[in-house]
Parts: sequence; structure tokens; C-alpha cells
Amino acid sequence: MNLNSQTFSSTRKPKNFNNPERFIEGWYWVIPSQNLRVGEVKPVTILGRELVIYRGKDKRVVTFDAYCPHMGAHLAEGKVEGNALRCFFHHWKFDAEGMCIDIPCLDTTLSVKLQTWPTAEKYGMIWVWTGEIPQQPLPFVPELEQKECDVAIHSHFVMNCHPNVVMINAIDAQHLNTVHKLPIEVVFERLELNENAIIFNNITPIKENSFFIKLIRLFYKNTITYSICYWYGSLEIMTVGLDFFHVHIMFAVRLHEEGKTEGQILLITKKRKGFFGWLCNRIVLWLTKIAGKFFLMGDIKVVQTIKFDLKTPMKADQSIIQFINHLEKQQSLMWGTWQEARSRDVENKPKRERWEDTMSND
Repeated sequence: MNLNSQTFSSTRKPKNFNNPERFIEGWYWVIPSQNLRVGEVKPVTILGRELVIYRGKDKRVVTFDAYCPHMGAHLAEGKVEGNALRCFFHHWKFDAEGMCIDIPCLDTTLSVKLQTWPTAEKYGMIWVWTGEIPQQPLPFVPELEQKECDVAIHSHFVMNCHPNVVMINAIDAQHLNTVHKLPIEVVFERLELNENAIIFNNITPIKENSFFIKLIRLFYKNTITYSICYWYGSLEIMTVGLDFFHVHIMFAVRLHEEGKTEGQILLITKKRKGFFGWLCNRIVLWLTKIAGKFFLMGDIKVVQTIKFDLKTPMKADQSIIQFINHLEKQQSLMWGTWQEARSRDVENKPKRERWEDTMSND
């Protein structure tokens, strides 16, 4: 193979990336917090698994598997009592840990426990960990990890391609010039935050000679911030701006039916004090919403119709290859069952083969 530019070679089809039957074990969004009131119970289906969530008197959100272990009645038909949930059918009652604590027709309860799932709230959303014990904290904006934030829930969407394909759009440096016609060159440097999170930072200084860039250079000569932080290959935090002013856009997505993507867009900014701080943040979030909507118009056309197949990877695709390799190292679960994904190849080899990061002149 003889190409005009340097290329990457892929020696093996990825197991996790763009696989409609697998997702990475991690934290996934459920519904906005404001959509679940105290004493309310709701059915939800996440990553092919039917669940029930409720908010107890203590305001804590609890997540169970959806069906009663007695005769299979759906628990969303039940009633919240204090911090517990009572099934509508035979009135079995379960506490927040899933233990059955009351069966009306028995003097003593049976030793029965519902499957519970770790649940938390952040950025105005309810999140569920898809394993027994969370291995990582809730996803966070790296530069706002210890700070209070103001959040605006932008929109809900469904796309026709896999979440991983939606995610790589932000680090496809080529499309910033072709689709969005930005007069800047973007070169990424990667940083692995932990085994489930990776960051791509733009390291290119301002040097283009367009009118827009010349105007910026009058006031600012450093690298324009364009940073992408990924969690579990299905959550993206985009940070954009100059050093003295950043905006953050979170794309929280999850695998939907038929390999599609279901997601929420959140706009996030650092909380500012006082009335003028509040007003400033309202304006910032509003402007971010308008800019984001305009910027995403071209991308939507692509992700709604793409049939992703990286047949001819090039040097410019380096960040995408690195993202795929990062994803391949993570623990994957099966759609619907949430059981650990295994294959004969994985079991027989001590290490998963990786897509090669090295460039070739062949």
C-alpha cells in the first residue's frame, strides 16, 4: 500500500469500539434529577436492562431491577413508603438496600433481596453505575472537579450511529477545517486521567493569518483551549475558550436499541457569587447553547447517516486510534444482561491486541 501521507495500520478489529452488543462498565445517565420528585417511582430502561427508580423521603434516589421476585409484577406500579418501595401486586415491601422487610400475609419476612445498582446525582442528572461496586467517581469536568457549578440541560437526542462514533467526532481534527471551516490547526496531545478517562488537549499555538485569528492575537497569544475529556467511551466533556474564559459542554450518551445513541447535552460553568455572578452565568450558558447549536448542525448530518469503517487510517487520525486503544483496555459488559463480556480470543491471550499507534511510511 502506497499512500501520499503517513498511515496507521490496524491489525485487528476492535472488540469494544463501535460494538452494538457491548458497552463499558461505568456511570451512565438515567434522567434529569428534576424529573423525579420525592415519593415518586418511575420505570426506566438503560442499556437494554429494565430498572425502576424512586426517590425516598430522605430525597435519596434508589435503583432496583424492575420486577418483583415474587411473581414478576413491575415495581413501577408500586408505592413509595418512607424510604422503601412496596409492590402493588402482593404488597411486598423492599428497603433502599433491596431487602424485603414486609410480606403482609406472613408474620416474618423471607430472605429475599432485589438487585440494586449504585446511584448518585450530579450536574442535575441521576446516574447509575452498571456494576456492583463503583470503580471510579462520577464523571467530572477536570478543571471544575472541586468547584461548584451552574448547569443547564440543553437537549435530549437520538442518533443513528454507535455512541463511540458520536464521541470521536470531537477529536477528528480534520473535520474542524472541512465541516466547520475553522481557520486554525488543531494538534492533540493525550493524557490518561485514569483507566476509564482520557484527555486530548490542543497544543497548537495561534499562528494562522485569518482576520479572526489576527483579532484574537491582539489580546491573546497563547494556545486556544480546546480540550476533550472522555469517560467510558460514552461521555465527553468539551472545554473551549481562552485561558481567562472557558465554557464546558458535556455529551452524556449511552448505547440505545439497534446500536443507536441516546444522549443528553449539558452546559456547565463555574458558579459565580452574587446576583451579577448569577446573571453572568445565565448569559454564558445561553450564549453557549446558541453557539453549540450552530456548531453541531454540520456534525448531525454526518452522525445520522455514517456507517463507520476506518478502512484507510492516516496520520491525522492518530487521536482517533488512541481513543480506540484506550477503549479496548476497559472492561466491557453485554447489552441487556450487564454481564461481563468475554470472548474466546480474550480468554486465550494474556493481553488484548491493540490497534497500532505507530506510524508507517508503507
